[in-house]
Amino acid sequence: LFQEKLLVDEEVAIILVQEGFTTMEEVAYVPINEMLEIEEFDEDIVEELRTRAKDALVTQEISKEEHGEPQEDLLTMEGMTPELATILASRGVVAMEDLAELAVDEMTDIEGIDEERAGQLIMKAREPWFADAEETDEETSSDET
Repeated sequence: LFQEKLLVDEEVAIILVQEGFTTMEEVAYVPINEMLEIEEFDEDIVEELRTRAKDALVTQEISKEEHGEPQEDLLTMEGMTPELATILASRGVVAMEDLAELAVDEMTDIEGIDEERAGQLIMKAREPWFADAEETDEETSSDET
């Protein structure tokens, strides 16, 4: 997380974890004095880490706003978890309809989602499509009689 979001090498990321930092918020907002107590960090490094952490948090918030929160139909869909719904929302998939339009390979890069589970979720999201098609077929049949 720290390597990716703060653009630091593995050594700096390890130091942060060893010193008890677990979130971007902690790096961004912990008192400067606390970070200066870390032997390997000087004031310039601390300031840069804090700036990068704050920038990463702002970027994360902007991404959330752009993609929105998962809608109720996605959250309550059979087989969906709140965590997965949040991950999908961060990718622009906020409703069951959005999920229904995905292909299996667009979900398999999510941790814990294999092809079988992705397929099950997508087919569940597509069920309303089939229900709509059946209703249309029934209406057409009853119109002919």
